[in-house]
This record gives sequence, C-alpha cells and structure tokens, in this order.
Amino acid sequence: MSQKTWLGYLFILPAVVLIVFFLIYPTIRTIQLSFDTGMGFTTTEFVGLQHYVNLFTRDRLFFDISSWPPSGAVFNTILWLILFTFGTVGVGLFVAVLANSVRYEVLIKTIIFVPMAISFTAAGIIWRFVYSPDPNSGILNALLVGLIPSATPIPWLGRVDIVNYALIIAGIWLWTGFCMVIISAALKGLPTEVLEAAKVDGANPWQSFWRVTFPMLWPTILVITTTMIINVLKAFDLVYIMTQGGPRGASRVIGFSMYWETFQNGKPGYGAAIAVIMLILVTPFVIINIRRYRREERER
Repeated sequence: MSQKTWLGYLFILPAVVLIVFFLIYPTIRTIQLSFDTGMGFTTTEFVGLQHYVNLFTRDRLFFDISSWPPSGAVFNTILWLILFTFGTVGVGLFVAVLANSVRYEVLIKTIIFVPMAISFTAAGIIWRFVYSPDPNSGILNALLVGLIPSATPIPWLGRVDIVNYALIIAGIWLWTGFCMVIISAALKGLPTEVLEAAKVDGANPWQSFWRVTFPMLWPTILVITTTMIINVLKAFDLVYIMTQGGPRGASRVIGFSMYWETFQNGKPGYGAAIAVIMLILVTPFVIINIRRYRREERER
C-alpha cells in the first residue's frame, strides 16, 4: 500500500475504534444476552426465544390484546408514533409558514423554540406541576376549577385513559421548536421565482402553499418525520420522570420497558430482548435517512 493509503487508514482509525467499542460490540452483546437469562450481564443460561415469546404472549404490560382497546408498551408506542409525530411536524410546519409572513417572526419562533433549551428532566418536572391534581399548584386544574367552580380536579397523570395523551402533549411541546426551525430554514431556501410565478398565475395563498410550497418542502418534512419516529421508538425520559410507567403500567413505552426490566426488575436478558425489538424497529428508518442523505449528495 502507498503512504497515502496508510495515512488514510490512520485518520479513520479513531472513528473505527469508537464505532466498534461503542456501537458494534454493544449491539452484538445485546443480541447475545437476549437469548440468555443475562444475570449479572453475562451469558449464564441459554433460554433461546423464551424472552420474545413471553413478551408477546404473557407480558400484558408489553403486549396485551385480550381486551379492547389493546394495551401495553407496544400499543402505547404506536399511539405516540401517530399523535406525537403528526403533532410535532404539523404544528412545526404551521408555525413556520405563518411566522414567515408576519413582522414578529423572530419573537414567535424564539418562544416556540425555548422548550428545546430545557433539559428533558426539567421539562418533565415542569409538566408534573402543570398536571398536578391540586388546583393550588396544578395549572390545568386551577384553570378548570376557576372556569367551572363545581368541577372536580382531574388527576391527569393518574388516570389510565388519559395519561398517555398528557405525556404526548408534553412531548409535542418539547419537540415542536426543533421541527419548526428545520422547516423554517427550508422555507427560507425555497426559490422565490417559483412562488412569484404562482402568484402571477393567479394562485391564492392556500393554493400556492399546497401546490407549490408544500411539495418543495416535502423532502425536509420527510426527514423530520423520520427523525421524530426514531425519537418515539427510543422515548424514555419523559415517561420515567413524569409517571415511571404508571398508573398500573398504563404509560409504558418500549424504551421505558427496556430500562425498567433491565435495571429495576433485574432481568437483563429480558431487557435485552426488548432492546433488540427496538433495534429492529429503528433500523428501517435509519436506513431511509441514510439513503436520502446519499441521494441528496449525488444530486448536488
């Protein structure tokens, strides 16, 4: 090999070492543990597919289709995928487009983006106060009792039927600013000639948005949507801080279940099986993003 080739390998060596030790090896080890009891995070007793069978047939906190609507971490994650993804991307798009045409654009975007500057732990604590059933400290119940004096305070995080929606709203509040900034940057980069041509042709603002602006923004929206989906599939922090999976396991998601089974229930092998399921779910969306980035590079 030439000196330049060796020099090239030398430059990429640190990155390769980091990838092997912090990505490839942990992934292989996790897959290995998922077929074992994993006690002490070592392979001590091979159990085959037992963990996977238990997850989908016996663990009602993970997957339960014995009643309607179905419940468990899998279905809670699906609910997050639908509401959180559409909420963050939809509201982010809405704010970016409307703010783009007003005088106070910077102020509006700053207000929407501020939650991204707050740590998820702090945000979870803030929203616990917002949802508190005590009207003296819970903003929502204070408003409810203030508007309807005869109303009974609602335990937003203590009811099985509404706890997931409460968590998703907090998640949307946190991530909308990120989506708005990315979409706004793409919006600023659109060719003005095309938009002006649409106006000359008689298109009203609604037609101009749906037939001109939105199609040109679609690649950016697709990337953000994929990113939000990946965020949902590995969601953990808000659930842990705000509910710890309660009440009665009703707010568990896949990422939280992995942590809880591994470190709280002391079942590393079982938690590793959940981690492998997460890996399988996340991988297609990662591949989609990588392929899109490569295609954009070739088009440039």
